[in-house]
Amino acid sequence: MYKISFISLNEKALLLSFGNSIDFATHEQVIKAKNQLEQNKFEGFTETVPAYNSLAVFYQPEKVIKTKNTIAESVTEQIKNILATVDSLSKAPLHSIKHIIPVCYDEEFGNDLEELSEQLRLTKEKIIQLHSSVSYKVFMTGFTPGFAYMGILDPQLFTKRKAKPRLTVAEGSVAIAGSQTGIYPMSTPGGWNIIGRTPLKIFNRLKENPFLLKAGDEVQFVSITKEEFTNLSLV
Repeated sequence: MYKISFISLNEKALLLSFGNSIDFATHEQVIKAKNQLEQNKFEGFTETVPAYNSLAVFYQPEKVIKTKNTIAESVTEQIKNILATVDSLSKAPLHSIKHIIPVCYDEEFGNDLEELSEQLRLTKEKIIQLHSSVSYKVFMTGFTPGFAYMGILDPQLFTKRKAKPRLTVAEGSVAIAGSQTGIYPMSTPGGWNIIGRTPLKIFNRLKENPFLLKAGDEVQFVSITKEEFTNLSLV
């Protein structure tokens, strides 16, 4: 089994830590553990929340079957038993959903492209080409409903967050910071570097499942024109 540390967060949650690195292999183990627990729920299980290299497991303590001195120890034991088969699944590829996300990188939407071009010593065209030429993994969601933290960027695009965050970032803005890229699902303050905008709804509270992206998914960005952006916005 992949080496996991078990940390009690509170009386209703346990954290499974898979190390400190942010990489595809570690995150794959997180998602496999998530799937395994959701497919083989222990008594009292509520939900899981995956992150870069950890998995939070929530439960109802009053429903947990006590097999150890404490509820947390009992949950830890049950989780270890459920994950005992993870090794047999380690070689099987995960079946993730791949999303094609259209992005208009026009200067009207890419507010920070000019500044990034100077900072990274790359042409705006090169930044766009590098950003849209690889597939990204959704490591986790958070910050605001539906915001997906995706990676890993080409090293040439690694950059710091803005020194002074914007008070308002437009819905659908596509941005980069550090080694990651993300999409602002709604108008909100933000400090990432904005390079474009997508016309797709990343978060729609009117849908049964309001989130377009979830941890474990893959994303491929495709460059579109302003005209295409307008047409897709009307759909």
